[in-house]
Amino acid sequence: MARPSNREQRRAQIVEALHVLMAEQGYDGASVAAIARQAGLAPGLVHYHFACKEEILLALVERLADRLGARYDRLLSSASTPWDRLDCWIDAHLAQGEGADSAAVACWVAIGAEAVRRPEVQQAYEAAVRDDLDRGERLVADILGPQLEPDDPRRLATALLAAIEGCYRLASGAPNAVPEGFAAPSVRQMARGLLQSQR
Repeated sequence: MARPSNREQRRAQIVEALHVLMAEQGYDGASVAAIARQAGLAPGLVHYHFACKEEILLALVERLADRLGARYDRLLSSASTPWDRLDCWIDAHLAQGEGADSAAVACWVAIGAEAVRRPEVQQAYEAAVRDDLDRGERLVADILGPQLEPDDPRRLATALLAAIEGCYRLASGAPNAVPEGFAAPSVRQMARGLLQSQR
């Protein structure tokens, strides 16, 4: 395997710095100077690798989507049934333990807010959501089979992803108001109730 280039390493370092800062301060609180400090780089190096802060944010959207996919793939290695695979999808998003990243959850919430304000961020966010929904739709279709109407798997996967995203917002915005570890078990239970009602 080839070593990543210095350019790739620097870009990853800068994106990671935004990841840390956004989780703590939101997008507006993460200035280019603060990103450079967090990354241990001069601000000029940040501008050398990214034309603007929004470009770093777009790279972060892609990175978070890739991390989610990688966590799902790791969890999937132990799944043997369609229900197990759906649980892996939910757990990739919400389960505590190995691979859990509360900073990523906080960043994703902030990215959703920026998607409302910034068209390019909205496009990147929507692309990541669409890819995730495609995965969820296939999982739902595997469980329910051919008795569904053509739009049903997408509609049901969207409802589950909405529950997941709601858990993100509660965990990030009101962490002391919700029970610790509630999200994954609750959404798995919701998924069973929702999908079994379709049979």
